[in-house]
Amino acid sequence: MALSLQEQLLQAGLADKKKAKQVRQQKHKQAKEKKNHNIQQTNESKIAAEKAAEQKKARDRELNQQAKAEAEKKAVQAQIVQMINVNKQSRKVGDIACNFSDNNVIKRIYVDKNIHTQITQGQLAIVKLNDAYELIPMPVADKIAERDESYVLYRADILPEEKAKNSEDEDWYADYEIPDDLSW
Repeated sequence: MALSLQEQLLQAGLADKKKAKQVRQQKHKQAKEKKNHNIQQTNESKIAAEKAAEQKKARDRELNQQAKAEAEKKAVQAQIVQMINVNKQSRKVGDIACNFSDNNVIKRIYVDKNIHTQITQGQLAIVKLNDAYELIPMPVADKIAERDESYVLYRADILPEEKAKNSEDEDWYADYEIPDDLSW
């Protein structure tokens, strides 16, 4: 029979039983530590993998939100372009200039008297689409302004709070007494 090296050394008298027992215990201890160490490594690697997966999920969620926001922005722009194209008013080139500002630059379009009246009465608004200026009805301009105000360049309508402010500015002199000897 084939005996282990340890048994052969014991038979030959080159090692004693006490030393053999110590070596066996040490080997058993090392094997046990190695086994426990591998378990810890797998737990650490498992934790690291879970962390990486969570980070990837968070990054993917963020990228999805950005893509969704960009898609919504493109959809809104497409809606605005469609509203302008469908509702733009045909304008005849006239001799009356209508001035408005576009990015702090005064621009001018020439329209006829009827269109100019509609613009000044707040029935039409001026919008910008692809470096061209178009006239659209005020309700459509309101819908466009809800989505993106940068398209609407000129509106002649005055908000009620602005009217109230203007009336207060006009009455600043109401506190002064009118002299009796003033004749008109």
